[in-house]
Amino acid sequence: MRMKEIVDAVRTFEGALVVIPDSASGAPEVAWGDAFFYYAPDGVMPKRTQPYGTIITKDYPDDTSSRLDEPDRFRVNIHVGRDRAAQVADADTDPATTDRFIPHPLYGAAGWVCVVNPAEATAEQVVSFLARAHDDARARSTRRSGEES
Repeated sequence: MRMKEIVDAVRTFEGALVVIPDSASGAPEVAWGDAFFYYAPDGVMPKRTQPYGTIITKDYPDDTSSRLDEPDRFRVNIHVGRDRAAQVADADTDPATTDRFIPHPLYGAAGWVCVVNPAEATAEQVVSFLARAHDDARARSTRRSGEES
């Protein structure tokens, strides 16, 4: 599965906003080329809301265990909640392993899972988990705005 396929799938979710920073975006250079997924039906990136999913294309200074600086590697990060993360993520797996759900190296305890280079074993679940995370983000947004769901 390629990064573009995942981005294209998320763009089909109602109210999804995909942000891919570049040199013109004003975002820090380390984020250029990565993708951040939000529920934002107005098309405006929320100021006080974290993304529900991301795709990271390189190592960050405090996050190098997935070896994303090696060629042709990226990692999908998805907030699935602590219970689901405990069910699907294999904490004993090397964070650089591909096509396997593991707890996020930094945010696993907060219910985030990740997979490096999703392929046959994880591709379908990646999109499914992103759809569920999107629906959860929409529900949170609806509760915050006081609307009925």
